[in-house]
Amino acid sequence: MTIELSDFDTSHYLDNEEVIAEYLSQVLADGDPDELLLAIGNIAKARGMTKIANDSGLGRESLYKVFTPGAKPRFETVMKVMRALGVELQARPAGSRK
Repeated sequence: MTIELSDFDTSHYLDNEEVIAEYLSQVLADGDPDELLLAIGNIAKARGMTKIANDSGLGRESLYKVFTPGAKPRFETVMKVMRALGVELQARPAGSRK
């Protein structure tokens, strides 16, 4: 008997503000820029890429390219998407995780 597994899609579980904020906080704490872009892309997918593209002023295809592995988006672009997502970066002293 063969067991078929489906791919895990993080965006299916990002269904409320608290989950999204905690997910993004954990990724930021890890400090990996590629993981941060992946996380923002997952959140955008959960919210709807077309809506986020419209709200950020970016083209839908451009938005997908921004979150492609190996992409090097401008900080300004990342901030536009984060604003459209309704999330923000916060600074706090290193080592002061809650």
